[in-house]
Amino acid sequence: MPLSEHEQRLLDQIEQALYAEDPKWANTVRISDPRNHYKRRLVKASIGFVLGVVLLMVGVVAPIIPLGVGGFVVMLAACLWGLSSWKRMNGFGGEARPAAPGQPEKRRANRPSFMERMEERWRRRGEER
Repeated sequence: MPLSEHEQRLLDQIEQALYAEDPKWANTVRISDPRNHYKRRLVKASIGFVLGVVLLMVGVVAPIIPLGVGGFVVMLAACLWGLSSWKRMNGFGGEARPAAPGQPEKRRANRPSFMERMEERWRRRGEER
């Protein structure tokens, strides 16, 4: 829903006042993009994954079992962290967004839910014998 002209003017005035009060902070906020944050996390996760591979290989070559297990755990954690960052960066993660007032829900109206199907099977179990 677009803002009215009055609301847009108020927003512009607030923004200009913020820029005048603290230009350094305003510049930082203006140029920051959340995707950059997730890209940095992806780079860090990649470095962590490589570090985990190195630890795993050192643990296998020199028979130090805890080091190999630790390397695997580091690889797994870095992989999960990177995947979650990638999903959020591309808009797949996060909270579920409620449907807009005029739009139908994505769930099919004629298809019963899983629990409804299970309850129906439970009710019919005695009739089949």
